[in-house]
Amino acid sequence: MIPTRLTRTILFEILKIFIVSLVVLTTIILLIAVARELIRKGLGPVAVLQLLPFAIPISLQHAVPATALFSVCCVYGRMAADGEISTVKASGISPLRLLQPAIVFAALLSPVAVYCSDTAVSWGKPGVKRVVLLSIEDIAYKVLEAQHSFTSDHGFSIHVRDIVGRRMISPTVIVRGRGDDAFEVTASEGQLLMDEQRQALVLKLVDSKVVRGEGLQGIVPGESSFEIPLGNALDEEDISTISPSELPLRLIRRERSQQRERTHAAIGQLAAFTGFALFKSRPEDIGGTEASGIHGRLSSSRSRLTRLQTEPWRRWAEGFSCFFFVIVGAPLAILARTSDYWTTFGMCFLPIILLYYPLYLFGLDQAKSGDLPPYGVWTGNLVLAGIGSILMVRVRRY
Repeated sequence: MIPTRLTRTILFEILKIFIVSLVVLTTIILLIAVARELIRKGLGPVAVLQLLPFAIPISLQHAVPATALFSVCCVYGRMAADGEISTVKASGISPLRLLQPAIVFAALLSPVAVYCSDTAVSWGKPGVKRVVLLSIEDIAYKVLEAQHSFTSDHGFSIHVRDIVGRRMISPTVIVRGRGDDAFEVTASEGQLLMDEQRQALVLKLVDSKVVRGEGLQGIVPGESSFEIPLGNALDEEDISTISPSELPLRLIRRERSQQRERTHAAIGQLAAFTGFALFKSRPEDIGGTEASGIHGRLSSSRSRLTRLQTEPWRRWAEGFSCFFFVIVGAPLAILARTSDYWTTFGMCFLPIILLYYPLYLFGLDQAKSGDLPPYGVWTGNLVLAGIGSILMVRVRRY
């Protein structure tokens, strides 16, 4: 066995470099992500501070695998360059034994990476959306002041002649929707207010003119208020409407069972409709509008069920990429025999970018479409495992 002191030394070196690198890389990703939202959305300083806690797990989701690879590349690359690997081998210890601390480190780190990924998609991203939504009033004013026009993802746009303080001069507000939900309103001046309880953006206008969807017009003298609903982004949404990629792992199994029931119900509905159409001797109904609607709902239900079956495999494959990165990176760093950290890291990371991520994305797309079983998302990881095994054989002959 490897002497306990040597094991502890290698593990300590890996952890030391990993922690420092993780802090640096997470901070860089965090700053880039926040700066992007700051530029795209025009968030204020308070909103940026509120955004930070939600952005941390998103940053960790991407930083952990890369820093795990970097840390083992640094440690084993330096050991090989300084001749420590050869010295250990001369003492009768196989070089493969030196890889045990890295493998244990990666095996323990991978479930943590899975947790970070799960937290990022189920808590971090919804939290970012919530902060942006609550800041929509300030965002709108900043964009209007700079561009005199603001278009929101929530289905409305505002055009103004000028902004004076918090007053909009000659605003035109267009709300997109169906029927009476759609309207266009112009006014001599107005103001925007965010109502968190009603989850709506309130327009306080003076001397307004309203045009509804069917061409109905009306003039409202004096002050008036209009609400622009922003949806239920601040409430607990119906779980059946949430994308599988945003559900926490603890809820996916229950939702998968319920979605399977919805799919069976849609199949039964289609069978009943087809049988009833044949019973009435109206086969043309089978290809009609109502049947097409049932087919569409059934197809959508099946697609969602497939994604729900794939999502847990995706989370675990993404988290355990740390383990397989280390399986490849550690022996490759020994074989490279260079103490230049960035050269060693580049030699390991470049093939991973060119090989692992295309295979991962291919397996994910095929699994989501149902062309591959859910575990197809592990294709990239299995290929790395094969490459790592070959590299370890070469290390044994080092």
